[in-house]
Amino acid sequence: MSASNDATFSGVHHVSLTVTDLPASIEWYQRVFRTQRLDITIPHYGREETGYSVLLPEPRSGLIFGLHTNTGNRGEPFDEARTGLDHVSFGVSGRAALEAWVAWLDELGVEHTGIVDEVDPIRYSTVVFRDPDNIQLELIAMD
Repeated sequence: MSASNDATFSGVHHVSLTVTDLPASIEWYQRVFRTQRLDITIPHYGREETGYSVLLPEPRSGLIFGLHTNTGNRGEPFDEARTGLDHVSFGVSGRAALEAWVAWLDELGVEHTGIVDEVDPIRYSTVVFRDPDNIQLELIAMD
């Protein structure tokens, strides 16, 4: 078997995001995703002097949100038109899961698009919302 056949992955382990206000973002991610902060900080690998991250595992999926504070952060809001991240999309099991998320986001007062159904170029449904730094987060169900 060639090495290229073994070069696979089983899922996404964590998403690391640089934020402008670490305490506010921790509170938001804990509230929206029901995460609990681990009692550790992780320095930036290879640039330890620039800041650190905190880890917030999401208990149902195991996905870990890494929220980073960085000395180089000038405090501007996220803009997907710049080089780097465009958005983060989380797969859900179907329309019922999207409906549950809409109800949850409404309960929290988090603005969102509602369920948007698309058919071209493929069929899917999404709910889009943004975190305190304007990072676009998406929930997607493939129909």
